[in-house]
Amino acid sequence: MISPKDILILSVRQVFRQKRRNLGVVLAIGLGIAGLIAILSMGDEVKKNLNRDLDLLGGVTLVKVSLEEELHPGTRPESFTPETQEAIRNLPGVAVLSATAKEILWLSMLHEQAAVQLPIHSVDADYWSANNLEPVAGALFSTQDVQARERICVLGKTLAETLGGVEAVLGTYLPVGADLYLVTGVVDGLQIGDRKRFVFVPLTTAMDRNPEDRIRPNRLFVRCKTWDDVPVVAGAIPALVERHQSIRYLKVDVAWDQLKRIIAIVWWVELFIYLSIGATLVLGGFGIWNGMMSSVTSRTREIGLKKAMGAEEADIMLQILCESVVLSFWAAVLGVSLGLTAVLVTSHFLGSTPPHQVILRYALVSLGFSCLLGMIAGLYPSLRAARMDAVAAIRYE
Repeated sequence: MISPKDILILSVRQVFRQKRRNLGVVLAIGLGIAGLIAILSMGDEVKKNLNRDLDLLGGVTLVKVSLEEELHPGTRPESFTPETQEAIRNLPGVAVLSATAKEILWLSMLHEQAAVQLPIHSVDADYWSANNLEPVAGALFSTQDVQARERICVLGKTLAETLGGVEAVLGTYLPVGADLYLVTGVVDGLQIGDRKRFVFVPLTTAMDRNPEDRIRPNRLFVRCKTWDDVPVVAGAIPALVERHQSIRYLKVDVAWDQLKRIIAIVWWVELFIYLSIGATLVLGGFGIWNGMMSSVTSRTREIGLKKAMGAEEADIMLQILCESVVLSFWAAVLGVSLGLTAVLVTSHFLGSTPPHQVILRYALVSLGFSCLLGMIAGLYPSLRAARMDAVAAIRYE
């Protein structure tokens, strides 16, 4: 019985002797493993970035929750209590929650001898992140500004251009009712729509200066972490709200049609990617099988001589299997190296890196999978070699 150490040494030597023949197989498996590691490791990071920018695809991760009491004349205006807002904010899968007022106040002002209509929208500081909005100039008001009830405002880009230009309006004062509001920033975004002409003021400031009690936090924008969280969060909101207040006029809006389309598109893309990787690995497995069959055929006399000298069938089978596993292992090492490189490059462009333990876990899984592939591909050639008749093998030409 040959020792496992000797079999391993012989297998490694044999693989390196036939490195030219095995190059295509190694590259096929290596590229498949690299793709597998990159997709598995960066999957969550890519998904996170895609969900963050899903306004490009209809804002499908945004759940809109509102109280529609105006549909019932004579009812007392209601609003979401702080306890309700905090409970929803703490739901698993919720990234950010913004409380705003549905009521839009309309004012007008003279600008260059013309009347300009000013729609006033009252929002909190989380409105920007909930709707993925960034300032194009100046700064958006913060949580501290809202808590301090500052008389400041942010203009939509189109309105700012109407009033003299994006840079020109910064630092000026805008008359809103009987008060003057300092313009601190200009905002723009793909999903603002006609709100590009809006004036955004702190919700608390608007509530203090609205004697008719029309401005109340009666609409919530709930941004979910991923599209997988949307159905769960949307389904949990009614029961959660009911624990803290009445849900008579509660309405939960989700872009279900867009969400289904996005999930379907991503599913087909993922299926195509995994099928491509799977096909590459299968081709690599067939390459190992074909290479080992050729190796067994070319070494028929050698196998016969080993048997004649006392080598058992288990020794012959183990050596061929070991060669197949060593070949797939080195291909996996190449694949892991390429995969880690791909992860680093992708992380640089996405601006986020997956946890190191995730990368390590998938690298180890890939190594194990590749070795299993080598065992499966080398099983039949090893059986064929082990069952050769010693006399016939020696006489083989």
